Amino acid sequence: MTMQLYDAIIIGSGAGGSAVAYALVNAGKRVLMLEKGGQLPRDGSTLDVQRVFGRGEFKNRETWEDNRHNRFVPDEFYNVGGKTKWYGAALLRFAPHEFEPSLAFQCLGWPITYADMAPYYEQAEALLGVDFFANEPHLQRLIDRIVQQDPNWQPQALPLGLKQDILQYPNEAKHFDGFASPGGYKADAEWSMLTPILNKEEFALHSQKEVVALLAAEQSPMKIIGVRCADGSSYHAPQVILAAGAMSSPRILQDYLAESGLDQMWRSAPLVGANFKLHLNSALLAFSPSMNGDTLRKTAIIFNEEFPHSTVQCLGWLDGEILSTQLPAVVPRFIADAMGRRAYGFFITTEDGSSTSNRVVSRGSSGRHPILDYSVSRTPASMVEHRSLLKAFKRSLWRCGLLSVSKPMGLAGTAHALGSLVTGSDPQTSVVDANGGVHGFQGLYVADGSILPRSSRVNPALTIYAWGLRLGESLANEGVAQA
Repeated sequence: MTMQLYDAIIIGSGAGGSAVAYALVNAGKRVLMLEKGGQLPRDGSTLDVQRVFGRGEFKNRETWEDNRHNRFVPDEFYNVGGKTKWYGAALLRFAPHEFEPSLAFQCLGWPITYADMAPYYEQAEALLGVDFFANEPHLQRLIDRIVQQDPNWQPQALPLGLKQDILQYPNEAKHFDGFASPGGYKADAEWSMLTPILNKEEFALHSQKEVVALLAAEQSPMKIIGVRCADGSSYHAPQVILAAGAMSSPRILQDYLAESGLDQMWRSAPLVGANFKLHLNSALLAFSPSMNGDTLRKTAIIFNEEFPHSTVQCLGWLDGEILSTQLPAVVPRFIADAMGRRAYGFFITTEDGSSTSNRVVSRGSSGRHPILDYSVSRTPASMVEHRSLLKAFKRSLWRCGLLSVSKPMGLAGTAHALGSLVTGSDPQTSVVDANGGVHGFQGLYVADGSILPRSSRVNPALTIYAWGLRLGESLANEGVAQA
């Protein structure tokens, strides 16, 4: 009998996959992690505005189609650490009521409660070094004015995965939101979860390894025993964890179902790729007559009870160089610089409900582009609240003397892609069970944001980390692989 080298194979190195790896390796399990992308450079280039935003050197290049066959390139990142390398380090818990269904808003419920996740939230916060920063003077004055003219706006400190001494390194402090930190001043999956286990003999990380197929036991298509990569290599383990993200994990499973014929027999098959969510997000820029001299800026989040599924979150540093990458080329740089010195950035986020028609569709090896079939019209309550919130917040900014403009992120804005393999207790309405296992399968689990039945109104990263830690602990208790 062939010696089994690994207890678990993890596909993807983002928040969920890295959290599972951390838990398993520290429990003494032998883990292989396969990452489609490579290691990011640490030469400072990931803080370079032109390379990151202007030319998009580090982004995904894979073309997709929408439901009208228009082509676009999603804002995905394939590298060690996944999208967590590029996120803005905002690490918030979902509220207890956001684990419950909300029928009026088309929100599915979780099969577990906030209490079930709380210890893993706490563990994730400790590993990620979640901390708070005081609002800098210009932002604080603006928030005070906003609250004074409308007390319904309720600001709170934004929990961040940043080291306090980041302020001693201005280039890092000004470029943590949307950039990858070469110095480790921002918590991400690589620095916080993988680095502590990287030199342990139980762990192996193989980058530039794209998984293209799941492998099943002979005569047992519901028992997954390994994976095959694009380069022809294959690996085996009794536990295979999908953690490639809500855009990729469902396609791997869809392709396997089609190849094995399970797409016609398995109860949950119609839901693979369905219930896709990505938040309704709009970027809002407000311009003040006076200059904004703050550095971090992204230190506050604002709630309003009139918009219970939405938040307003401050964005990080803005200047003329960053603005110039988003403005038409005909706009002179001196105008962009003048605007940048007076700019405040906000991220307007609304939870989108679930629709089985909003889905990721793989086209297998046909050579045709995958499809992201998503429309905000399928979750009308989300659309109404988002538009109302934008209008209300712009009105408040105007009363404070700031002119503002906003732009929806659109279909390519997949930073918060979620929900294409939702967890639930019923195989007829979900794909993954409460413990992270794919309904009816043996040896197949999901660790990434695709399991989220709700997107909440905040950044999902901390919840994905917590889910991964919980899944890793559960898998570690399942026993050692047999030789």
